[in-house]
Amino acid sequence: MGNSALKAHLETAQKTGVFQLTGKGLTEFPEDLQKLTSNLRTIDLSNNKIEILPPLIGKFSLLKSLALNNNKLTALPEELCKLKKLETLHLNGNHLRQLPAAFGQLAALKTLSLSGNQLRTVPTQLSGLRHLDVVDLSKNQIQNVPDTVRELQAIELNLNQNQITQISVQISYCPRLKVLRLEENCLELSMLPQSILSDSQISLLAVEGNLFEIKNLRELEGYDKYMERFTATKKKFA
Repeated sequence: MGNSALKAHLETAQKTGVFQLTGKGLTEFPEDLQKLTSNLRTIDLSNNKIEILPPLIGKFSLLKSLALNNNKLTALPEELCKLKKLETLHLNGNHLRQLPAAFGQLAALKTLSLSGNQLRTVPTQLSGLRHLDVVDLSKNQIQNVPDTVRELQAIELNLNQNQITQISVQISYCPRLKVLRLEENCLELSMLPQSILSDSQISLLAVEGNLFEIKNLRELEGYDKYMERFTATKKKFA
């Protein structure tokens, strides 16, 4: 992509607060963006070949939305965690194995998409995020859901297409969790905590494609209670 094209994009971004440059084969984060650290509210650099997100990302103090889907990121800089206004972070289809230690400082974060990475566990850093609504961790290499999940504030947690064999009973105590997606994992019925059915707030539990038949789920104690919540929620949205 020529300099003049980039210049035009930068001029538009200065006026609109939005910088979108997708599918252009970029191998690095455009350095010229640092002229706009106090303008940009949205950056979308999806479908490129970016391998490194530079520390200067921490300077975009007004940034609300950052999308870097389908790039080649293997790690994220700690500086990313300085983005106090960031509400939406889309990092699907990269090569991430973990999140920065300070990730819990992204206090405004509402939506986090990490589908199609190389995470092996549900990151404990997510527990500190008080405004989190939707977390997508589908298509990773997660094998178990640890006790720390109890602190997760999300309304929806998507763990479809992982390798999960174990789930902590603590997931039943997530204060806001309404939707739990566990499709296409390696769960035996005995490994699904019954308290999810009997004692949680969860009103949509998606478990198709595991190592048990759905009809057997219906025989578990607590299933009636779950169905009451499921039906009540359906009515609300009908």
